[in-house]
Amino acid sequence: VQLVESGGGSVQAGSSLRLSCRTSGYTFSSWCMGWARQAPGKEREGVATIDVDGSTSYKDSLKGRFTISRDTAKNTLYLEMNSLKPEDTAMYYCAAGCSQYCDRGLCYLPYKYNYYGQGTQVTVSS
Repeated sequence: VQLVESGGGSVQAGSSLRLSCRTSGYTFSSWCMGWARQAPGKEREGVATIDVDGSTSYKDSLKGRFTISRDTAKNTLYLEMNSLKPEDTAMYYCAAGCSQYCDRGLCYLPYKYNYYGQGTQVTVSS
């Protein structure tokens, strides 16, 4: 399993970025995928997940600003990030292999992922 992130950078608050994750080594369309992030001095946390049926889940505080999507023809995962804030500064990791729980239309971030990429840095200045 190979996960290669790109698209990070240094931006001003209020800006947008789109992260990409090129994948290989497994059947992309058959796996639950996600994004996680780790800020300096903090534990890694889940950001967003998309399952094979297209259902998604997000960290509560990011709903409405971040959008996860996948292109199965390109074996690529995306994270669209809008209205970025300084507190979004972190290393962002593409993640593969998860189990997303959904109940009556609501889906919840999984507790863990099986594989992570090397990460791409996002820095947001005020």
